[in-house]
Amino acid sequence: MILDGFAASSVALGAQRIRAGGLLGLPTETVYGLAADAENDAAVAQIFTAKGRPADHPLIVHVRDAVCVGHFAAQVPDFADRLMQAFWPGPLTLILPRRPGVASAAAGGQDTIGLRCPSHPVAQALLQALLQNGGQIPTHSESAKPQAKELASQPHGVWGIAAPSANQFGRVSPTTAAHVQSEFGPDLLILDGGACTVGIESTIIDCTRGQPVLLRPGAITREQVQAACGLKVLLKDELATDAAPAPKASGTLESHYAPKATVRLMDAAALRAALARWVADEAAMGPAAGVAVATRARAQAPALPTIAVYARSVHPNQSSRLLSQHMPADATAAARELFAVLRRLDAQGVQQIWIETPPAGAEWDGVRDRLQRAASQVGNPSWRDRRQP
Repeated sequence: MILDGFAASSVALGAQRIRAGGLLGLPTETVYGLAADAENDAAVAQIFTAKGRPADHPLIVHVRDAVCVGHFAAQVPDFADRLMQAFWPGPLTLILPRRPGVASAAAGGQDTIGLRCPSHPVAQALLQALLQNGGQIPTHSESAKPQAKELASQPHGVWGIAAPSANQFGRVSPTTAAHVQSEFGPDLLILDGGACTVGIESTIIDCTRGQPVLLRPGAITREQVQAACGLKVLLKDELATDAAPAPKASGTLESHYAPKATVRLMDAAALRAALARWVADEAAMGPAAGVAVATRARAQAPALPTIAVYARSVHPNQSSRLLSQHMPADATAAARELFAVLRRLDAQGVQQIWIETPPAGAEWDGVRDRLQRAASQVGNPSWRDRRQP
């Protein structure tokens, strides 16, 4: 069931569902999440089951603001506090040491936890409705201490919600309420907050090893993080060889964000060459072969896959066998529409999606990361290999 997320009655119903240990489809500025009370282990288990997600793959916990961080985190380094001040609410997740006994299931059993404060007004309204606090918050952030005293005088509620992307594990993230419903059906309560304005998941920074480490790029770039916290941001491969492994984090598996169609990522020259070969093979089949193709199509066994092209500089003519979608030249616009485009092309039944590699530049890192993981499907056969007999 999809409800208007901006209506107070819908938010109240969503909060009731969370408090009762249920699941909720929730809009954020990045993607839609499948939300549950982060400290209700049974509710969190429902997330893992619904998504088909391994229980040791941690979930990001969403909080109303920096004041709530102390409930989940054992400590907050100064540079992490600066990042919260600079980018929260917004698309930045911080990995912090987890307080013992708090949200263990949501953290995948790790001694760290990923925390984020979303900026979407519907997500904020829900977190505000849930957060009716009682008891003292361990406050490690200097900037949060004044608000913590005020919050501690209120009745108790839900401190945070675990909310991974609302899709089957490893598949394309949802950026509209309709996408969520297509994944989980009409029984799931979904708050409709419109299309997500960022469109890809948050930047993830590990704050547990004395220096910030980038685990997943997103709309907030490595350079922006460095400028805000005053420290160099390391990449995982820049860690010392004897360093402890980086914590597990959402969306960092080699293959992820994948549509049903096979994704091939190519630069413009390779894309043009692949299209030329495909067009030549189509022409070589000739008119007579087209009859056989149509016959097999009716039997749901096409002789050649349908190709979709998503590119900035290569624009082939569309046909019944070839779809073409223009990729924006602006990284922010490309990120905003990326998952919606992949879902739309999937819905049109294509077997292959050929995508032009994003240009160099930090602003494209998040889009490039998602496309590289989407293209890392096991086997990833070429379109020639996928011909039907």
